[in-house]
Amino acid sequence: MKLRRHPLRACVPDEHASSGAAVASRAPHYVRDIAPYVGGKPIEEVARELNLDPATIIKLASNENPRGPSPKALAAIAAAAQDATRYPDGNAYALRYALAAKLRVAPDQLVLGNGSNDVLELASQAFLRPGDEAVYSQYGFIVYPLATQARGAIGIEVPARDYGHDLDAMRAAISPKTRIVFVANPNNPTGTWLPGSVVEAFVASVPRDVIVVLDEAYDEFLEPADRSRSIAWVSRHPNLIVSHTFSKAHGLAALRVGYGVASAEVADLLNRVRQPFNVNSLAQAAALAALADTEYVDESRRLNREGLRTLARGLDAIGLRHLPSHGNFVLIEVGDAMRVYEALLRSGVIVRPVGNYGLPAWLRVTVGTPSENERFLSALAAVVGAKTRAR
Repeated sequence: MKLRRHPLRACVPDEHASSGAAVASRAPHYVRDIAPYVGGKPIEEVARELNLDPATIIKLASNENPRGPSPKALAAIAAAAQDATRYPDGNAYALRYALAAKLRVAPDQLVLGNGSNDVLELASQAFLRPGDEAVYSQYGFIVYPLATQARGAIGIEVPARDYGHDLDAMRAAISPKTRIVFVANPNNPTGTWLPGSVVEAFVASVPRDVIVVLDEAYDEFLEPADRSRSIAWVSRHPNLIVSHTFSKAHGLAALRVGYGVASAEVADLLNRVRQPFNVNSLAQAAALAALADTEYVDESRRLNREGLRTLARGLDAIGLRHLPSHGNFVLIEVGDAMRVYEALLRSGVIVRPVGNYGLPAWLRVTVGTPSENERFLSALAAVVGAKTRAR
């Protein structure tokens, strides 16, 4: 067979050929319109920009566990690193079966993710098409609108009630076009929380052909009496997906490993769109070890509770409004948040401005170690005092 050869258009000088703009314009408008996710500033970046010693900087911006990973998880990481030349188990067999045993679900009800963010993305990928609708709360986790927009779907943001989810209003917002409802409990960045009985009643009220994604990334920071039995609800509500992460209470944020629990049929769909090696070998090994180290999580919860109390007392003394939190962070109203944020940066304290959540007067601050909490409060008092004198 004789091949037909055509001139290479790339060889012809063209005013557009040297620019990626023409290529980028071919992407769907809903992708081009996405505002990229911006995380908390890394310590190294702040040190470089402000000429500070990295050892003197504290980071309270990303809701990380200040204790670091469990020693058992660290040992598992070191052991797994010896076999880093091999691809990971794409089905995460050992971690999947350990999770199934602990959670009392079938292994085929689980989907592993590159952090719980990945599970949220997989749900949107599996169930949202252009023109569909997803419902979520004002001040809800910013990944919900991002994942929705990336699929060309329409985000329906329901006004918050007392900075948290108004489930009655969210139920009323469900339409024939709704495919997913996102609920975070506890919620980031506000720290609000709803009792399990209230959340399950909401799930029961949602039409069975609408997926409810219950994001419980901060569930392990709740007191045992406050923790819901949401995973057991899946057997009663097959349209429910419950997501958890090892990034927060387990201290494995750098390794990115989370999971979702759903009916076997829904989990199967998420696993079909999941990347084959989305959870690396070190993450799988660390999560497996962390899962068994319940004492580490219990101690992290206790220290977090003490840290929340310390921050609340300190903020009250300074005279700043803050929301009661059920996570490992506090949302604080400071007025000119960017000014306070930048002043704290110059003092070597990294926190999180949340203007992108529609909260331009607020800062979110992660609970740190006792010394980090005290240093933050001291720095904040100095900044707020300087601001007051400037007036």
